Amino acid sequence: MERGTPSELRLPDGRGLAWSEWGPQDGRPVLFCPGAGMSGVLGFGTDLLSDRGLRLLALDRPGLGRSSPDPAKTYGSWAADVGHLVEALGLRRVLGVGFSQGAPFAVALVGASLLDAVALVAGQDDLRAQRHLLVPEVAGMLDAAEADPAGFEREIARVAGADWLWQVILTTAAPVDRARYEGTDLGPAVRAALDDGFRQGAAGYARDLVTALGPWPVQPEDLTVPVHLWYGAQDTSTVHSPDLGRTLAGRIPGARHTVLDDEGGALLWTRARDVLDALAA
Repeated sequence: MERGTPSELRLPDGRGLAWSEWGPQDGRPVLFCPGAGMSGVLGFGTDLLSDRGLRLLALDRPGLGRSSPDPAKTYGSWAADVGHLVEALGLRRVLGVGFSQGAPFAVALVGASLLDAVALVAGQDDLRAQRHLLVPEVAGMLDAAEADPAGFEREIARVAGADWLWQVILTTAAPVDRARYEGTDLGPAVRAALDDGFRQGAAGYARDLVTALGPWPVQPEDLTVPVHLWYGAQDTSTVHSPDLGRTLAGRIPGARHTVLDDEGGALLWTRARDVLDALAA
């Protein structure tokens, strides 16, 4: 898959915020929050952008990829970082996409009034509101992160890595997704995004995980921009929405909820055209 153009912004505190970019410079901006442990080197729908007048900016969250670490990273500090990017580039009418664990980080951008609309694709749900539906392993992570967040973060940073997370993805993937990861160029591209995401070590991912297991940055009921929820009915990931966004759609005013019967968790790449067209409409 085609690599984007790497770029970086120096933030007011001296840290760097990095991203990869595809599409025309004067296109309508789409800020992409990638999945767990991934940097922004893996875009989506990149061959569709020019015809639609869209400019995709895939963001490296602090400590992932080329973005400087931020040991105190929160949803609020993340949104502030991206706010500096929006201002520095003069972005207007900004759209957003959050994939998997990137979903609540995209919601944080909505809460900071940075996005005009957002698509959450195979998105991690507001897990604390769905605890009764979670598998025991994920419920246990919620409990551990709540009881001792610093200790849980240290343990994840000790054990996690690109190989470790890639095996988690493969072992929890639906057959339709595993076939794509193992039989098409999507698998090597995802693996490359993980390798790049962990290039500084696992601390950035560990901080993301603790954050994403906590309360959502904005209550779903308080979201006021158009929200598109996309899920594959065959998705077997234990850390996405346990009811494929059904409850979440009922909590978000006016949410558009799409469940595709023949798709799994990789639908961002197989249905990129649909996601982009609906988001930009």
